[in-house]
Amino acid sequence: MKEELKIRVVKGPDGTTFEVDPMRDYFCEAAPSVHAPAYSKIVENLFNWARSRSIWILGFGTGCGAIEMRPLMTPRFDAYRFGVAWRPTPRQANLLIISGYLSTKTLKRAIRAYEQMQSPKYVLGLGSCTINGGMYWDSYNTIKRLDDYMPVDLYIVGCMPRPEALLQGFEDLKKLIRAGKAEGANQYAENFDWYKANQKRVIHDWDMPDYNW
Repeated sequence: MKEELKIRVVKGPDGTTFEVDPMRDYFCEAAPSVHAPAYSKIVENLFNWARSRSIWILGFGTGCGAIEMRPLMTPRFDAYRFGVAWRPTPRQANLLIISGYLSTKTLKRAIRAYEQMQSPKYVLGLGSCTINGGMYWDSYNTIKRLDDYMPVDLYIVGCMPRPEALLQGFEDLKKLIRAGKAEGANQYAENFDWYKANQKRVIHDWDMPDYNW
């Protein structure tokens, strides 16, 4: 375990000493819970419509597909007119895009970022690498199938998909959200033990709590 994660005694500003356990004090130990509809169907439909018009992407480029996302912010494609915007922190975002290949080292960070996002939240797999490993299908340190480790609401195929394909992917994701079918976060909560077992099978330096929110 890393030195900064070990239990230590800290002296406060008033001179009192207390014990700090980073693995317990800095994170919540409660597992994720299912985000069930809280209102009648007509109200929930309104909420889903609003969610579909507010796609806030976490600015975390995990692979080569991140290059394809940059043009979407330019005047030529202007993703903002479709209600798609980029945010700097997980707390502000509701869409995590795994943009291409994903190494086991990056998977660890992607899991932590995804779990810090508030529900309802969505995952979009970008490119062939997230589906079957793509050109890295025989690599020892590249994830072959993303939905074994985190729920994927939509895949966009290609190597790499052009910006137009991403815009179409956003539109397809919006349809799923409006129909109440983008339930990846609930799937993650319901099958949490299965996902966590798969994650730990490939991440050998597991030095973080099981749920990082």
